[in-house]
Amino acid sequence: MKKIIYLASPYGFSAQQKELLLPPFVEALESLGAEVWEPFARNNQIDFSESGWAYRVGQADLKDVVESDAIFAIVNGTPPDEGVMVELGAAIALNKKVFLFRDDFRRCTDCEDYPLNLMIFTGLPENGWEEYYYTSLEEITSPDKAMARWLREDLP
Repeated sequence: MKKIIYLASPYGFSAQQKELLLPPFVEALESLGAEVWEPFARNNQIDFSESGWAYRVGQADLKDVVESDAIFAIVNGTPPDEGVMVELGAAIALNKKVFLFRDDFRRCTDCEDYPLNLMIFTGLPENGWEEYYYTSLEEITSPDKAMARWLREDLP
């Protein structure tokens, strides 16, 4: 049975980003054998012209975070997208496996140990957190990084 990864990303709000930026992430994660739940694709069934659509989208996304096995959060930006941060916080609170992606060179931090706010790293191990942190699309499929090892079940 495939493990389910929730792809938390700000890339679905723009037609161009949705078309150009999201597919390579989905493809990379799927190439490792994961089932990818990408919320912008999964929420296409919601009628955005109906009153209350925003609540239903938020609830659907939260339900997907709860039902997934892990989260792969794109944390670009200074600060990163607030929706991604809420999804990430929920995943951390639910003890989901957490993987982070950032190819944004700007630092957004309150300490020297991490490139982002220290709370973003609370879902990663204290030692070896770098194995769960990705800085390029190519790195996602690396067999030595935590995602590939976890999907192979070499990592609890």
